[in-house]
Amino acid sequence: MGQKTHPTGLRLGIVKDWDSRWFAKSGDFADLLDEDLTLRRYLWQRLARAALSRIVIERAPKRVTVSIYTARPGVVIGRKGSEVDKLKEELQQLTGKDIYINIQEVKRPEIDAQLVAESIARQLESRVSWRRAMKKAIASAMRMGAEGVKITCGGRLGGSEMGRSETYHEGRVPLHTLRADVDFARETAFTTYGTIGVKVWMFHGEVLGPEGVSEEAAEGPKKSSGKRGRK
Repeated sequence: MGQKTHPTGLRLGIVKDWDSRWFAKSGDFADLLDEDLTLRRYLWQRLARAALSRIVIERAPKRVTVSIYTARPGVVIGRKGSEVDKLKEELQQLTGKDIYINIQEVKRPEIDAQLVAESIARQLESRVSWRRAMKKAIASAMRMGAEGVKITCGGRLGGSEMGRSETYHEGRVPLHTLRADVDFARETAFTTYGTIGVKVWMFHGEVLGPEGVSEEAAEGPKKSSGKRGRK
């Protein structure tokens, strides 16, 4: 059996934060979780062309704050904020609560794992060569300052009769180091031959630098002198 784990889930509370930040009593938890899923599903479908990276939901009594991270804030905001107001009304009708929307711009979409995975998936649907799409994405990410990138595509690549997975890797992507800031995303490309899965790992460096490590840990284990005391 495989021993793989989700890179974000492994680092929650260490170098990664939750995308839903609220507290609920045991009786209300299921309803609020279902409401979160409904909000996310609606926003991903409604803003499919806005290059969404992630959605963060925070709650206060009878108020929900939704932070939308996007590479195209103009598409979400609209002319003079008309699209945001319209979106706000739709979400209020969906939940029956006051909704506040924050738009956060993703400055460098080339090193955002979700946006890279989505870009590769759309290229595969447009019949671009999977090898070219993966290599181009890796080159762009490394040029924009990523310390390491790994991309895997699995399925009937190029229309081959037997499905397989291909991986391209450049730089360093430490999956076991908890202080490593590894951004992970997966996306599905719906091609005429079937579905192709795309996985992207993006390494942005270690959150805790040398100053965050204690002197004892930096020096490593001390060597014993080899002398033993008598009992």
